[in-house]
Amino acid sequence: MKISKILIGIDDSKFAEYAASYGFDIARTFNAHVGLVHIVEPSIIPETTTDTITGMPMVGTGVLDAEIIDIQNEQSENIIERTIKKYAKGIEVTHFNEYGSTADGILNCSKEFKADLIVMGTHSRTGIDRLLMGSVAESVVRNSEVPVLVVPLPETGN
Repeated sequence: MKISKILIGIDDSKFAEYAASYGFDIARTFNAHVGLVHIVEPSIIPETTTDTITGMPMVGTGVLDAEIIDIQNEQSENIIERTIKKYAKGIEVTHFNEYGSTADGILNCSKEFKADLIVMGTHSRTGIDRLLMGSVAESVVRNSEVPVLVVPLPETGN
């Protein structure tokens, strides 16, 4: 088994951060190149909304679509830079900022990066949360052409 490129999917969650630390540890073990990917899913903002206090329609949000995209891209860059600074000491890192479906973005970056392994965290949603939110990890596992390591966050004793 040769692992020379590891793609790590990250977001701004403790689940992804734990998976990133795990992925970078594996990269050190195999002296592998890491690809970090953060997917920005488009925000949908309705043209008009209703004020919940008065029941009157409100037009627009005052924020242009281009501004929202810029804010999302800046947040994405911050997440990637923070992850690199925290975990990448001495490891070659390529990063990807993609816009669209999270699972599709991870799979596309895996192909572009020619990853040998994908590492990602899981939010461990169940029941109605999983039905409504879907499972990015499950979709990546089902559709990936390379092995996928899904790293659960260990439960802490409360």
